[in-house]
Amino acid sequence: MAKFIYRMQNILDIKNKMETQAKQHYAMCRLRVDEESEKLDLMFKRKSQLEAEYRKLATGTINVRDLLDGRHAIDYQKEMIKVQMIELRVAEKNFELAAKRLNEAVKERKTQEKLREKAFDNFLMELGEQEKKEIDELVSYRYGQEDKE
Repeated sequence: MAKFIYRMQNILDIKNKMETQAKQHYAMCRLRVDEESEKLDLMFKRKSQLEAEYRKLATGTINVRDLLDGRHAIDYQKEMIKVQMIELRVAEKNFELAAKRLNEAVKERKTQEKLREKAFDNFLMELGEQEKKEIDELVSYRYGQEDKE
């Protein structure tokens, strides 16, 4: 029996590798989004703690210097939260791009696999036709031999 050799197997292999790389990049981007989101959550918690401390300072004996320091700490934390929100948005955009690239890589791999399947089906059809031809020749030969005798 003849062996099936797909002419574009190297392209299919490359598409598989590209899909693997896209999956790894996607996972890294997802991890980055999670990390940035966690940092933002911690910043919000820290801001809440600072505000609670500020309220506590404002209710007891008032020390103006401590109140000013508390207000500056809260303002600084708000600025850090704004910066972190930008970092989170950037990470989310990168994640979306990675998802699109992964989808494209999957589509390209599937396309190549379908082409391989079609080539294999054609191979099987040609093999079947070749076998029919050989059987017909064998039957014709035997029939011809029987007529000679």
